[in-house]
Amino acid sequence: MLRFTPGVDYALRGATKYLAPSVLLAVLTQRFAGFNVGLLAGLLAIPCYASARILWSDFRMKREAAKLGARLIPRLRGRWFANLDILKEMNWHFSNGYLGDGLTQILEEYGNAFNFHVLWGEGVFTVCPEHIKLILATDFNNYEKGPRFIETMSPVLGTGVFNSDGSMWKFHRSMTRPFFSRDRISHFDLFDRHAEVLIYRMKERSSIGMGIDVQDLMGRFTLDSATEFLFGSCVHSLNGKLPYPHHLDPAYLAPLDNHQVADEKFPRAFLQAQEAISQRERLGPIWPLWEMFGDATKEPMRVVNAFIDPIIQEALRKKRTKDTETGILGGQTIKPEEDANSAEVEDDVTLLDHLVKFTSDPVVLKDETLNIMLAGRDTTAATLTVLVYFLAMYPEVLKRLRTEVLSKVGSSERPTYAEIRDMKYLRAVINEVLRLYPVVPFNVRQSINDTTWPSPDPNEKPLYIPGGTKTMYSVFLMQRRKDLWGPDAEEFDPDRFLDDRLKKYLISNSFAFLPFNAGPRICLGQQFAYNEISFMVIRLLQNFESFSLDEDAQPPETRPRAYWKEGPSGRRAIEKFYPKVTLTLYAYGGLWVKAHEAKES
Repeated sequence: MLRFTPGVDYALRGATKYLAPSVLLAVLTQRFAGFNVGLLAGLLAIPCYASARILWSDFRMKREAAKLGARLIPRLRGRWFANLDILKEMNWHFSNGYLGDGLTQILEEYGNAFNFHVLWGEGVFTVCPEHIKLILATDFNNYEKGPRFIETMSPVLGTGVFNSDGSMWKFHRSMTRPFFSRDRISHFDLFDRHAEVLIYRMKERSSIGMGIDVQDLMGRFTLDSATEFLFGSCVHSLNGKLPYPHHLDPAYLAPLDNHQVADEKFPRAFLQAQEAISQRERLGPIWPLWEMFGDATKEPMRVVNAFIDPIIQEALRKKRTKDTETGILGGQTIKPEEDANSAEVEDDVTLLDHLVKFTSDPVVLKDETLNIMLAGRDTTAATLTVLVYFLAMYPEVLKRLRTEVLSKVGSSERPTYAEIRDMKYLRAVINEVLRLYPVVPFNVRQSINDTTWPSPDPNEKPLYIPGGTKTMYSVFLMQRRKDLWGPDAEEFDPDRFLDDRLKKYLISNSFAFLPFNAGPRICLGQQFAYNEISFMVIRLLQNFESFSLDEDAQPPETRPRAYWKEGPSGRRAIEKFYPKVTLTLYAYGGLWVKAHEAKES
């Protein structure tokens, strides 16, 4: 079967939709009115058709909004044709700016909800908790990922839980839910094994006074934990060679590291695939034009599939062997809803072992495990990276947190679930990290039917949302709003989750803090993530008494831009790392720190 690149396919579909009718009109007109008139009719057909569609769409939306007693969301007014200058500016800010730049300025001018209206498409953006509550919870059934989003992401996420709607989403969700239904001792065993290796590698660098890329290290920790947790097959990335500061001489470094080079093709390829689909979502419906000569996900996913397919096949083989030994014929599976009320999942079972009870379809199994890996590996690594950054930036917070760790757990003992639950300041620090830097800063849904949102201005009519509209929201920007979190909203202060501000700002408006989503799609692994982050932080502070940023080790092109210090004061002006996003948050160029070992360890 002949397959085209995304760009060629997009061009052919566009030609079929617009060019073919134009040519047909030109030929017919030429027959009856001559060549020149026919040519003119053909040339004018496309702009006339497009203009008519735009005018009709605007008329219909105003009419439907009036029927609902609503108004249209304010539209951005760009300088260029079809607001293409806005698309260009957003992409520039994405490449060069602080996270949220461009959007912050638009929100100041247009209010907390607006319509991008790029290429005449309806794409609304909001940072209002009341709107996000409708999308995620109270009007959940009127919002979906949508066919365009699913098509864009499917080469990487397939039909997994984060890239499906309706019955397929319910199937994936119900299949996975029992596995996250309770805390497991085996999880702490797993965390401890990999945390021990991480601490050892960090001490190697600390002993020679050299910085280490914490983001790389945390990524390896969560990758090793995730692959063992998901597949029962750890990649042991923590045992491989770690990156060195960019300015050091390789000849000097060679004798310092006798570790083997780990096979890092899989995590690198998975990141490249995420970057590709992230760019597609940023560019909107015209993204195929950037992939005219090839599918940007094809090569990285070939590497990902080469890693994961044999693991899936081995799990299925084990399931068939077990079924044969127990006399079950035909590879019998059970329905997820049947398992929901059944006995608890065994403590030492991997997620893949659990999933093969429900399906023998290798594609479904791969899609779901990759979706959970994305959620469980990248997000936790990002939170741990930013948390260490804040501990380096705010030594008084580190000192207080370390005091809590040593008083509750001790300097070497393994923490228990009960001890972690009892550590209020640790939970406050984690929550404050997630407030300022949620791991999914931006998200998107698509409305199904016409609806309305409450107006950000109570004196104005509600906002009209047409069916089929791309609805984007940002918890990153929402969780920094001063009217929702107080005048110090951009300051790092864990005490806001412990003092009177908790009741004043959060308890009265719970949808102002959504690091794990909300509603029916709320993160199943929320408690797992809190446990993993807490465990790692406790082990770090048992072994190290402080951290300092190693700014010289940071590659120059990945350092915060000088112009960030200009303009209004806020986090951007003082930040010493470069936050960026693919599907999830990450530190551009890594986060280089020096770890100072605790004397008592």
